[in-house]
Amino acid sequence: MPRRADPCRGPAIPAPAPGFPFLPAGRIDGAVRRALAEVLAARPAFAVRFERCHRFPGVLYLAPEPDGPFRELTEAVAERWPEAPPFGGRFDEVVPHLTVAQGHDEAALADAEAALVDSMPVTARVSSVALLVHDGTRWHERVSFALGQAP
Repeated sequence: MPRRADPCRGPAIPAPAPGFPFLPAGRIDGAVRRALAEVLAARPAFAVRFERCHRFPGVLYLAPEPDGPFRELTEAVAERWPEAPPFGGRFDEVVPHLTVAQGHDEAALADAEAALVDSMPVTARVSSVALLVHDGTRWHERVSFALGQAP
């Protein structure tokens, strides 16, 4: 999620999984929420570790290890909603990642990366998936779904 390049925020940065634009906000109704809860409840919670920074053009991110559970979540949601492929189908491969900084100059990204290195690794347990919607300026959590629990 785009935020200021503040490496101290590390684990506090919203980190939704599957982590890609989903359906337009106007299409997310009760039926979609129930279906999404069902898809995600079929997937177990899992542990993740972030050990290294990586880059996309203009983006600093952390790569999850293992990345398989994130790929499985992405595939499950894409299979249920084939009309809404991850990132609109713009990429041949979706790379699981936690965006740390985006939309900053190279110097700011380098500073953020240097500050993060000393706090690695970061570990977490992924037990839920947040559905975020964008209001044109910021991302907001609309609802959260538990992994591995029947709705």
